[in-house]
Amino acid sequence: MNPETDIGYMRMALSLAERGIGWTSPNPMVGAVVVRDGKAIAEGYHPRCGEAHAERIALEKAGGQAVGATLYVTLEPCAHHGKTPPCLDCVLASGVARVVVAMEDPNPLVHGKSIQALRDNGIEVAVGICEKEARVLNYPFLSSMLRQRPWVTLKYAMTLDGKIATSTGDSKWVSGEESRAGVQDIRKRHRAILVGFRTALTDDPLLTCRETGDPPPRQPLRIVLGGIGGLPPSSQLAATSTQFPTLHVLSGQRWQNPIREPGDVEGLLITTQGSILHELMKVLYEREIDSLLVEGGARTLSSFMEAGLVDEIYTFIAPKILNDFDALSPFPGEGGSGLMSDAIQLQRVSIQTYGQDVLVHGYLTELLSRFL
Repeated sequence: MNPETDIGYMRMALSLAERGIGWTSPNPMVGAVVVRDGKAIAEGYHPRCGEAHAERIALEKAGGQAVGATLYVTLEPCAHHGKTPPCLDCVLASGVARVVVAMEDPNPLVHGKSIQALRDNGIEVAVGICEKEARVLNYPFLSSMLRQRPWVTLKYAMTLDGKIATSTGDSKWVSGEESRAGVQDIRKRHRAILVGFRTALTDDPLLTCRETGDPPPRQPLRIVLGGIGGLPPSSQLAATSTQFPTLHVLSGQRWQNPIREPGDVEGLLITTQGSILHELMKVLYEREIDSLLVEGGARTLSSFMEAGLVDEIYTFIAPKILNDFDALSPFPGEGGSGLMSDAIQLQRVSIQTYGQDVLVHGYLTELLSRFL
């Protein structure tokens, strides 16, 4: 089959995979398409963790028509028993003649094994079609597998003069309604949302995903970092902690005993001689949290940047000017060298408008190599 045809069907599979956004974690998003005689006859995607995988769904739909067909799948079929049986078995049993795989699975239980097994059984296998797109789609999964930490995204809104709040701390609202609605799409892609304690007090955020859908988005773990005590019982985070999981992280060097937290807020003391943020990454990885959205405030944004933990950034820029020297900037850190040539440069930058606001989106990390 010609390369352009392979690319077209793989992009169809990638589009299907995206339907699992917000639900598959800690599993990757995967899509599959079965093609016979130049026509797509069946498709599937992994809807959520614990449910059937994409290739199994697509092959079951295809039934006997799968014999001699081509299977397009965005990730190497799994070869191990997890919450579901290995997909390799159903691919072998289906009778497909050819399998096109976007990327190898970095999971050491799978990596390359299914591809080799398919070839050993006389099935033609092509690997690497739309690999870059497949890897970008599953950066959180790759981060968890390759780095044993969540993928970290920063999100903030600022004025034209680069301020996220006034000198009094007022930030409602920097951006417009359209931007704030767009934030919900960003939130649904992340397993956890984090703010600093000061932001939790001054903004009193809810930190939920309010996008509608069928099914509705899975709610993220809400995390508050630092502070001088427990969360106020009257705060939205505390008041809704029975509905939405909420974690308050404090330094064990400052607090020797657990802080009494209101409602169902979970208190976590992290004691370390090193960076509390790196230790938090370990905790989240152990809890199978593969993506973290950091929403502020300024000190928290800066601390993640200075710790070298930022992978992706969303910046909403509003057409407003505060003209206030003491207003808050998103990165008030002291890590700069004084040279513009040393500035941190985003990669693969995209720009989108939301009403009168402009969203600048880019990456600091690329997990495009299979040999990381």
